[in-house]
Amino acid sequence: MAKKYRFSFGPWNISPGADPFGPPVRAELPFARKVRMYRKLGFTHIQLHDDDVVPADWDARQTQRGVAKVKKLLDSEGLTVEFVAPRLWEDPRTIDGAFTANRPADRRYARDRSRRAIDIARMLDCDFIVLWPAREGTYIREAKDAQAAIGRMVDAVNDMLAYDESIRIAGEMKPNEPMDQAYCPTVGHFMGLAYRTSDPDRVGVLIESAHSILAGLDPADDMAYALWHGKLWSVHLNDQNGLKYDQDKTFGSVDLRRAFNQVWVLDRAKFYDIGVVGLDVKAMRTTKPAHQTKHLANSLAMFNFLLERVRSVDEELVDSLRRSRDYEELDRYILGHLMGKSGK
Repeated sequence: MAKKYRFSFGPWNISPGADPFGPPVRAELPFARKVRMYRKLGFTHIQLHDDDVVPADWDARQTQRGVAKVKKLLDSEGLTVEFVAPRLWEDPRTIDGAFTANRPADRRYARDRSRRAIDIARMLDCDFIVLWPAREGTYIREAKDAQAAIGRMVDAVNDMLAYDESIRIAGEMKPNEPMDQAYCPTVGHFMGLAYRTSDPDRVGVLIESAHSILAGLDPADDMAYALWHGKLWSVHLNDQNGLKYDQDKTFGSVDLRRAFNQVWVLDRAKFYDIGVVGLDVKAMRTTKPAHQTKHLANSLAMFNFLLERVRSVDEELVDSLRRSRDYEELDRYILGHLMGKSGK
């Protein structure tokens, strides 16, 4: 049943467990070793930042050689690159933002690096670029011209669209962290921006569960909204305990019903024909090295469990309860169905 879906995760999802308040607690695994763990866990696709593939400061010749080696490794493991994302938030030239930085030289750097990410993607037979506008915002509102900043984001996307007429670009929105306030905090904000680009058909969104929750929104509704527009091209499923920092918890580990509804929306839309299901989750910091992929295996198992629950819903009963406006009974039925006690 779940074989119709394709799953991906990124090398950052197997991490040494460092956080802002403490050092690593597990050894960092080499990239090649992480790659070799993918298929064993049931994943067919890999997500990559540009500098996951090759260092950001390599010249064109070094980059071409380095990308070729990575592609050979991925091909040997039967892995397909889902997307490449330029990492625009860690360089000293992007501390004030990338596309929205006040200094023209910093904005040029962001555009040049984004173009290079497109080059890397094409060498990996990938036509999909994801933008996480991590520092496109402010710590204090007076620091930038907010109206000009939105225009600069549109200009940057247009530059990428013009650079390669075959790529698609998806924005991954988040309301805060690392910036206090983001200029495009939600899916709706970025989709409004997408329609003002030079080629809206090639601009969509990637929705991460935790990011919607951090904005006080329901991920399933965000997904349904983007699906209606035909612009949900990828997802990062995880979970989140309230309006806190981005936790990237195992999918379904906080709110099982919220996770159920995300799978419900995706499966009703036949998302398996649209995109890849990404599982963007972090291991608990206390996790031992021997268990550092359990969060991924558990998230995949949870998706498959919820998929079975979604596909075994009594559709006629749900429709009947909707028609009769008996939402109390519908509420009881869904809860019982999740617990395996869905008697009518």
